Amino acid sequence: MTLIKNKTARRNYKIRETYEAGIKLKGYEVKSLRAKEGSLKGAYVAARGGEAWLIEAHIPAFQPANAPDDYDPNRTRKLLLHQYEIDEIAAHEREGGIAIIPLAVYNKHGRIKVEVAVGKGKKKHDKRKDIKERDLKRETERTLKRKYQR
Repeated sequence: MTLIKNKTARRNYKIRETYEAGIKLKGYEVKSLRAKEGSLKGAYVAARGGEAWLIEAHIPAFQPANAPDDYDPNRTRKLLLHQYEIDEIAAHEREGGIAIIPLAVYNKHGRIKVEVAVGKGKKKHDKRKDIKERDLKRETERTLKRKYQR
């Protein structure tokens, strides 16, 4: 069950590869995510010191009055991946023009998971091409639907 999504990620990036990662959270962050609160807008993943980190993801406390006074909703959170996956992400990070972004946060068997993608930024003409293809496909489906309804 998807809890929060990065809605602009697939529009702005051509996705090459995806990974499923666990995430280290505090209890009030888990409750907040299960209530579908939070945002991945502007968030990214970085590999530092042999570990992967989710940076700038906004996850508010479930009950702000009960959260610690020094709680930062945009704090850096550790991602739980296999070492070979972290090494692959670090190799992609060293390439130029590559972004490592979170696509979604979801619940899987009672655990919170993050879908992390390696993507290359799209240019404006690529975005226009995608829109054109989507519109053409939609129009074709409408035409076929009308043809077979008669």
